[in-house]
Amino acid sequence: MPRSRVARLADAQVAAALAQVRAELGIPTEFAAAAADEAATAARTGPLDVPGRSVARVDATDLPLLTIDPPGSMDLDQALHVAPAGDGWTVHYAIADVGAFVVPGGALDTETHERGTTCYGPDGTVPLHPTSLSEGAASLLPDQDRPAVLWRFDLGADGEPAAVHVGPATVRSRAQLAYPQAQRMLDEHEPGALTDVLAGVRAVGRLRERAERDRGGVSLSVPEQQVAADGHGGWTTSFRAVLPMERWNSQLSLLTGLAAARLMLDSGVGLLRTMPPADDRDVARLHRTAAALEVDWPADEPYPHLLRRLDSAHPAEAAFLDAATSLFRGAGYVAFGGSDGAAPPTGSAARHAAIAAPYAHVTAPLRRLADRYASEIAIAACAGSAVPEWVRAALPGLPSVMGRTGQRAAAYDREGTDVVEAAVLAPRVGGTFDGVVVDRRDAEPTRGELVVRHPAVRARIEADDGADLPLGVPVHARLAEASVPRRTVLFRLP
Repeated sequence: MPRSRVARLADAQVAAALAQVRAELGIPTEFAAAAADEAATAARTGPLDVPGRSVARVDATDLPLLTIDPPGSMDLDQALHVAPAGDGWTVHYAIADVGAFVVPGGALDTETHERGTTCYGPDGTVPLHPTSLSEGAASLLPDQDRPAVLWRFDLGADGEPAAVHVGPATVRSRAQLAYPQAQRMLDEHEPGALTDVLAGVRAVGRLRERAERDRGGVSLSVPEQQVAADGHGGWTTSFRAVLPMERWNSQLSLLTGLAAARLMLDSGVGLLRTMPPADDRDVARLHRTAAALEVDWPADEPYPHLLRRLDSAHPAEAAFLDAATSLFRGAGYVAFGGSDGAAPPTGSAARHAAIAAPYAHVTAPLRRLADRYASEIAIAACAGSAVPEWVRAALPGLPSVMGRTGQRAAAYDREGTDVVEAAVLAPRVGGTFDGVVVDRRDAEPTRGELVVRHPAVRARIEADDGADLPLGVPVHARLAEASVPRRTVLFRLP
């Protein structure tokens, strides 16, 4: 059979498998007509007055904001500007004001509660909002006046906020940058105002990373697995290291989420993103994993300190970092001050263990339902005004909505990757691959997970000889199975 015909068949198999995943998970592929019409009308007529919002929108189009996102992004939630101010910094962080386009209780609002979050798959996204808004009228695209929720941080020399303000504004981004482009501009010292802003992002990002370390927070630096169509009827997989610019930009988002949580707790109304402390049993298991991998972990060293000094370029340390993700489980949302009168959480119940502080999701309202409500609470809290009733009424139900839809989105991402991995490997069943065993089951040490760099896959592995899998050690594994319809890949260790 000609190769082009084989490629078309493989692509059709992948498309069918991904459609089956969406059907099984109940992921909607089309918007209801009433919701789509409502979005199109809002995109055409422009931003509305948000019901119950007592703060007037200000004109901030003079701010030379820019956006930094993954290549090809059109749903631009955030725009930023960073400038030196005395011995500190002034940070402006603009968030898309989705509340100015969605009528509470309307058809679009109802559908976004069903969707909860944008779902990402190999063959495209299933957006939270119709693209007329998410990639159009509500997106912070360059050279367009857009409604935004504008945060201002006056930071001291240590990167800690001395003053915080948030309110509705009209903004105009001056440039749309992709992460690799922004990193290159910094690395090559490209002259100009844009690079000056990027240098500020770097400086503040480093200060905030230091603050994260000081409070006991941790960010895992594990290479990201990517899957994509290759443009020739096939698929590719790769591991991509996180660029420094991504880390620094994420620290600005984190700064905003920390400030929002503080405003919420002080006002008594809020929606926090929480995570319980790591279970002692998981920490003990991770200590055993460290010993097996010969990773030096003194008994008195807190795990956040250890994770920061490891390098994923080393196989054993990469395997340990992969295993360490088990510490960060149980994330959820806690709502308080809503129509049910729930009291604010206290102590560890109010904290996100990985961040080591109370935290709120506010920076991605185009892609995450909770952020639209959280932003509205922050605006009211900063102004000392009442939170709109439509927000308070929805608060009690949001944790379950976000939990259900977040799990669905994660399952779609995971199963979609399984489909593509099987498609990439199917022609090579019986072949041998170099990889590293990054996990093995405590109860069944002959079974675990293998990471192969070329092509980039993570899959099950079993030892044929009954011996324990060698954790964190390079191995030569035989590909025993790769099925697109069953979404399975299995390696065996001879």
